[in-house]
Amino acid sequence: MPKAAKTPRATSPSDAPESAAGTRAAAQRLKMRRELATAAMELFASKGYEATTVDEIAARAGVARRTFFRHFRSKEEAIFPDHDDTLVRAEAVLNAAPPHEHPLDTVCRGIKEVMKMYAGSPAVSVERYRLTREVPTLREREIASVARYERLFTRYLLGHFDERDHHDGNDDPLLAEVAASAVVTAHNHVLRRWLRAGGRGDVEAQLDHAFAIVRETFGSGIGAGRPAPSSSSSSSSPAAPEPAPVVRSSTAGDVVVAVARTDAPLDEVMRTIQQALTKG
Repeated sequence: MPKAAKTPRATSPSDAPESAAGTRAAAQRLKMRRELATAAMELFASKGYEATTVDEIAARAGVARRTFFRHFRSKEEAIFPDHDDTLVRAEAVLNAAPPHEHPLDTVCRGIKEVMKMYAGSPAVSVERYRLTREVPTLREREIASVARYERLFTRYLLGHFDERDHHDGNDDPLLAEVAASAVVTAHNHVLRRWLRAGGRGDVEAQLDHAFAIVRETFGSGIGAGRPAPSSSSSSSSPAAPEPAPVVRSSTAGDVVVAVARTDAPLDEVMRTIQQALTKG
């Protein structure tokens, strides 16, 4: 369904100064958040996470305790100062996507904003990775951040299915969620490998390779919807050729191999595998 064009907002001479002031304020806010995060990680590395207090983090950054709490709600939150801003940038990529771009490619460009965040400070990112592996509280915080990206991308992909085809039993929500999770998982796989290598390597090429696999696997069906059956076909028309099965399975020894089209219903895939296992 085409969206109505937005009416441009009238500008005034005061818009530019206000915009510049807002940009400066945002930059100062991010700078302070990063300074606090750096102080926190230095103390976590030297004293340990549990032994470090918010007062010590604030003192190391040269600010008051109340300044810390203007930027973070807890000390574990200080480890991830950029996720809020990165989420905004990722959403901006989705909103500004050109109409000809495949939605899955847009999502892949959006998640690259996260990699840019990590690649901008390799040493800090490597230390953050070490801490999140050692401290369960930090690991849980990182998992929660990943879930926010997945929700954003799922909503975007779901919005690119044919709206008329949403009904009970439709697989669109499933495909959108699985595809979004695949993009995030591919990104995180490459990111972890890069971090384990000490922040070295051509991470851009690795990402593009991983995204190509996701695109090939989940690209069909997104962006085009599913065509409705034609009511104008005549019974006298020649019979259409039998379509290829959406799921095939074969058994070799103790191994069952299933090949499925990307638009195959999940229940049919599972039923085919179960039948193959039963026959075996």
